[in-house]
Amino acid sequence: MAYRCDLCGKSRQKAHKVSHSNIKTRKWQEPNLQSVRASVDGQTKRIRVCTRCIRSGKVVKVVKIDKATEAAQAAQTVQAAKAVQAAKAVSAA
Repeated sequence: MAYRCDLCGKSRQKAHKVSHSNIKTRKWQEPNLQSVRASVDGQTKRIRVCTRCIRSGKVVKVVKIDKATEAAQAAQTVQAAKAVQAAKAVSAA
């Protein structure tokens, strides 16, 4: 599995682990990659992205919404619109 961000290309770096006696042994420092569902070219795909790209907003997560949740959100939107109209009617009167 490649330790590389699909967006920015950040990959692992070679470093040294330094002991108390100053003996240096090689180690790899790997980026903090997260598997994210994102919209790529109009399709939802699972990509591996570093946390810096997620924080900076380079990737937009796609959230799966089931039918019941979608219907509840639509109902809340309709209720909010009715409340705004009622408030306008009261303030106009």
